[in-house]
Amino acid sequence: MSERSDLYHCTYSHFNEHVLEAVRKETFGLDIGQNSWVTVDEYDHFVPWLGLTAESHLLEVATGSGGPALYLAKRTACRVTGVDANEEGVTTASQMARTSNQSSRVCFRVADANARLPFDDNSFDAVLCIDAMNHLPARLAVLREWQRVLRPGHRALFTDPVVITGPVTNDELALRSSIGVFLFVPPGINERLIEEAGLRLVRQEDFTASAALVAGSVADLRFSRRFSSLRAPLKGLAKRCNQPRTD
Repeated sequence: MSERSDLYHCTYSHFNEHVLEAVRKETFGLDIGQNSWVTVDEYDHFVPWLGLTAESHLLEVATGSGGPALYLAKRTACRVTGVDANEEGVTTASQMARTSNQSSRVCFRVADANARLPFDDNSFDAVLCIDAMNHLPARLAVLREWQRVLRPGHRALFTDPVVITGPVTNDELALRSSIGVFLFVPPGINERLIEEAGLRLVRQEDFTASAALVAGSVADLRFSRRFSSLRAPLKGLAKRCNQPRTD
């Protein structure tokens, strides 16, 4: 668990540094401060799913550094409350809300999504959790909490980036879960837990292809930056090798 905490602490504490902003822009095209595999187009795609309007109050679970929450608030004029277990992320998110003059509509607080949420019943019009459900092992209890804080007839939406649809080795599992707690599930588990939690599955969609494109962009970016860092030494080596011998 400490490895995961260290990773997110490092990411959130240096979130606004130029190099990370450049990485997000090169990866996603538009930098809204996302830490997941989800693009801005997909966030826009989710707005009508959740029915977000200026009258809505959205709860974002595992909000991280708050970029997408601020984007959705600006795009739809809805109110947003973001919760995350990482204090550094919440601090960064709150600072971004102040900087963007959105503190009146967007607030962030530290809360453990695996435990009872610090909100009354029927508090929100929508719940959103992007690429973090795999870090919440008490999934049924988590979904029941969402059902509790949602107003009747309203919607929750989550993405699960590690549904296992084929054979994987123990090395692959270890690599994918190296940053902390992961819950890998096969197809059908999420659907069953949704029903058990007292919710009703309205819609689901496979975004694997989009996630693969983002992952490919990240891999290409890492390669290009590593190659770029070698250019100066390589040029120096080439120049030195091409010098005429004097002995």
